[in-house]
Amino acid sequence: MSLSQQQVTRLQRVVESGAYASNSEVVRDALRLWEQREERRQLEIARMRQAYDEGMASGEGREIDAKTLLAELKAEARSRG
Repeated sequence: MSLSQQQVTRLQRVVESGAYASNSEVVRDALRLWEQREERRQLEIARMRQAYDEGMASGEGREIDAKTLLAELKAEARSRG
């Protein structure tokens, strides 16, 4: 593993401060956070793919101007109560 001098300094400071017991503990925590971020990213990609597939399966699109869209959204909101 290769770290920049700035990263090494931060690692040493956080261990010396007592926030972590060892360098390994810092690295384990960083990996855990990275794994969580990657998992969220993969879930978001899956959601976007699903939304794309649903959109493509919903049929042909249509052109609509902003005024008409807003009127349709307001009418839909009124009908829902």
